[in-house]
Amino acid sequence: MKSTAFRRRTSARALLATGLLTGLVLASGCAKSEDEGDGGKKSSAREGGEAAASSDTSGGETCTIGAYGGKKLDLEKATVGFSQSEKEANPFRIAETASIKAEAKKRGVKLLTANAQSQFSKQISDVQDLIAKGADLLVIAPLNSDGWEPVLRSAAARHIPIVTVDRKINAEACKDYISFIGSDFVEQGRRAADRMIEATGGKGTVAILLGAAGNNVTTERTKGFEERLEEKAPGLKVVFKQTGEFAREKGQQVTEQLIQSKPGIDGIYAENDEMGLGAVNALKGAGKKAGAVKIVTVDGTRNAVQGIVDGWISGVIESNPRFGPLAFTTLDSFTQGEKVSQEIVIKDSAYTEDNAKSDVDKAY
Repeated sequence: MKSTAFRRRTSARALLATGLLTGLVLASGCAKSEDEGDGGKKSSAREGGEAAASSDTSGGETCTIGAYGGKKLDLEKATVGFSQSEKEANPFRIAETASIKAEAKKRGVKLLTANAQSQFSKQISDVQDLIAKGADLLVIAPLNSDGWEPVLRSAAARHIPIVTVDRKINAEACKDYISFIGSDFVEQGRRAADRMIEATGGKGTVAILLGAAGNNVTTERTKGFEERLEEKAPGLKVVFKQTGEFAREKGQQVTEQLIQSKPGIDGIYAENDEMGLGAVNALKGAGKKAGAVKIVTVDGTRNAVQGIVDGWISGVIESNPRFGPLAFTTLDSFTQGEKVSQEIVIKDSAYTEDNAKSDVDKAY
């Protein structure tokens, strides 16, 4: 049985303005995963749209053109620039980019795209180039949270609205950017901890494969996990923490080190699926049996959900990457003069042994 906390949806931290939820239908484009072990399968988009965590619009800070600066704009006649942070070899990034492209095509909006290939200096140059090419609006998936001042100055000089997705930038909402769209990462960490507690019985030792340094996702997923363990399972101790940089190969390397230094480890919390799949490879290489070490991950990729079916992974907390409908609806509402929320929290589901087999085709 799933714990009550694990069943909960993320509670709203911020909310969309009235009417923003109407008609958000998820584009169903598919993208081929470049990851090893996917068997050449394609990722199918889940039916239904990403939505704010609640339809209650009574709370949350909002932003308007008047407060941000600029003038009304017809989105269909505008050019939108999208900056992707990492190469599309990660299922999350594949699905994210596919969603942005599909929504732009659906709306008939001209879209310019750039990919930073995991180089922050390149991402800054990419966005500057998108501005120079005439982007009227920007959607940015930031690699890092800091260091965006050059872009923000350029965008402010031209009154270009910016929406960030997945990761936050350390800047002032409704001054430097209009909205952040993403998951409640602290809550994801809490839900991962709930699943780890259930899988281990709340006792033993656990390792954390940290995400990349320098962004809020890593910090907040760690915070939520550790706080929940302290609150609900003081007998389950974190004895190892090291970055796997959100990458499968690095996750495998770190887990190989972990097995050498902590051979009796009971659980591994991987802050994304790719690191978790790397951990599985390391455990297999060490001759461990499926399920001997409980693994909980965050993302919701097809390979990770299949890992539950195969007995290697105990739970996956979804982090929905399909931001296209919400990003374009936010930009459309904003450029028409409507209020939009400065922080839009999407709903994320979860996978366990109870639903992994039946829902694996819904994963990306």
